[in-house]
Amino acid sequence: METYQDYSLSGKVFRTLRDGILTGKYKEGDELREVTIGKELGVSRTPVREALRQLELEGLVTIVPNKGTYVNGISAEDVRDIYMIRIRLEGLAARLAAKRVSQEQIDEMEEMLLLSEFYRKKGMTEQLAQLDGKFHVILYEACGSRMLKHLLTDFHRYVEMARKRSIRTENRAEKSIGEHMKILEAMKQRDEDQAEKLMEEHIRHVVQHLRLDEIGNE
Repeated sequence: METYQDYSLSGKVFRTLRDGILTGKYKEGDELREVTIGKELGVSRTPVREALRQLELEGLVTIVPNKGTYVNGISAEDVRDIYMIRIRLEGLAARLAAKRVSQEQIDEMEEMLLLSEFYRKKGMTEQLAQLDGKFHVILYEACGSRMLKHLLTDFHRYVEMARKRSIRTENRAEKSIGEHMKILEAMKQRDEDQAEKLMEEHIRHVVQHLRLDEIGNE
């Protein structure tokens, strides 16, 4: 589901700033100055101001009247809460995808898993993290619900750094790929109950391996 954030100038500024916060470019407590950001991005203060207001609505910054805008960032508790919500929503997405997934999407996910296994053996964790994310993104598309896809895509962005940490270890990476394979097999069999159950278990396992103590200390 596209929003104004996908097309407008303020939307582009919003995405740039949000990505900067989520990737650690802007740290908790940093001040975001309208003039400085405008110069960096080559835009006027108006779209920057609108973007900052949207970031405040999402809880990523605090705007203090007559003082400035300060980064809140994402806390360990925020990430934990998001994953608890993802357990239910991704389970639902897998259930819907088991009924609606196309053969093309199945083939694409199978390719993701083959590449994941290749990169795992090579110890290439950055590529593994990217493929892990792509698997979930394809599943969001396959579920056929624009609203669910929109919610999960946003949650996915918010916990991207934590998700990367969860597959740093060889043991977890191998297990994650195996869990994805089982989820995909359930989807291929059009087994909605099994797909939902396996996805919920997968997200729970991800939570168990998160290094939440590092969040906010990058």
